[in-house]
Amino acid sequence: MSQNSDQFLNLAEEKAFDLEHRRKINFNIGKYDAAVTRGLSKFYNLENSRRKAHIVKWRTIENLDKYLVEFEQNFTRKGGKVIWANDADEARQEILNIFKRHEAKSMVKSKSMTTEEIELNHFLEAHGIEALETDLGEYIVQLLGQKPYHIVTPAMHLSKEDIAKLFHEKFGTPIDATPEQLTLKARELLRNKYLTADIGITGGNFLLADTGSVCLTENEGNARLSTTFPKVHIAVVGIEKILPSIYDLDLFWPLLSTHGTGQNLTVYNSIFSGPRQPDEMDGPEEMYVVLLDNGRTNLLAQKEQRQGLYCIRCGACLNGCPIYKNIGGHAYETTYSGPIGSIITPHLQGMEEFKHLSYASSLCGKCSEVCPVNIEIHKMLLLNRRDAVNESLATKSEMWGWYFWKKGMLKRNMMNMVGGKWKTFFLKKVFGRSWGRRRDLPDIATKSFSEQWVQRNGKA
Repeated sequence: MSQNSDQFLNLAEEKAFDLEHRRKINFNIGKYDAAVTRGLSKFYNLENSRRKAHIVKWRTIENLDKYLVEFEQNFTRKGGKVIWANDADEARQEILNIFKRHEAKSMVKSKSMTTEEIELNHFLEAHGIEALETDLGEYIVQLLGQKPYHIVTPAMHLSKEDIAKLFHEKFGTPIDATPEQLTLKARELLRNKYLTADIGITGGNFLLADTGSVCLTENEGNARLSTTFPKVHIAVVGIEKILPSIYDLDLFWPLLSTHGTGQNLTVYNSIFSGPRQPDEMDGPEEMYVVLLDNGRTNLLAQKEQRQGLYCIRCGACLNGCPIYKNIGGHAYETTYSGPIGSIITPHLQGMEEFKHLSYASSLCGKCSEVCPVNIEIHKMLLLNRRDAVNESLATKSEMWGWYFWKKGMLKRNMMNMVGGKWKTFFLKKVFGRSWGRRRDLPDIATKSFSEQWVQRNGKA
């Protein structure tokens, strides 16, 4: 068992029995569920929209090389610069080079999971650069020294009382401050940073091949401020975020907003197509797009599992997953938690270290049911488990255990060789510590069903 697996099991158990933690996340997810239900009701034919989105993403991922080159051509034609990054180290170094060229010492960053993936903040701070999160949820977890808890709602695990206490300790605000007062304080602290920052960094919800554009979706306006005032804008985007055309946004923007937060459309939707043009009043003087691979082509190479690249990061599968709702986001110790993280992380960061995530599932299928682009997530979990076994990543004891289990289950005479009392003894003694820690294991009948049938009917 890997170190990551041990940590996951320990953290999962700790959080699963932390009743206050469960109360908070179930309360917050419950509010999202109610909003999402209302939002989805606005679709005339939701299933048709999901099928259409699946087909668009299928066509895009199957022709990913073509669309990425088309994006680069159209983006550079408008004065933008594209950087291809094979991994996190390369992406960080390229971004640092931009900072050095501009002698930049500070940056403001809007919410971005790709920059979390490459741990950009810590890297820049280690090189003497001030890295400030401007999304309120991201700013809160940055103050706490934590990683985002949820891919849409970074501070979902905190109550308003927790945040009031944090602001009281950090900034001296009243201990009983209301959410409105806390928001105003955060705005007061952040506003001047937009004006003084040398560089603004964002992620990207979608890339548009036909216009060479980066699309951003947000509810606070911080991404627009982060890209308007600084002279340089850097967007760090995964290569899978590409869409063929700007006309696809009328499908994907509503799907993202309704499944993510229940809104018909998020408050701010921006399209960036390069640096400020001569006839424009605002915007950066230079704009870069870092196209991040970082293991995505490993997933692309898996014909059966490349569906994982269709994900639009709405967070619906996290909100629906019974495992996530009990153990929370930090237990996964990955950038992408929940069901979607469980299927893509083993390919992005290595099957050997993260195969255990594909077992953190009840296989209820709720994740697949709520996915706006119809990814068969529960099937992908099983395929990852299969691959882990085929790559001989399971322990010898596990392999031999399942080998004898299969042999016994496939032969009735072998199953009946041992009586029910011995089966009960074996079950409770061998599996008591693992399967029986939180439940009473059942007593097995003294005779099997087939033996009882013969006894009652005189024939098999």
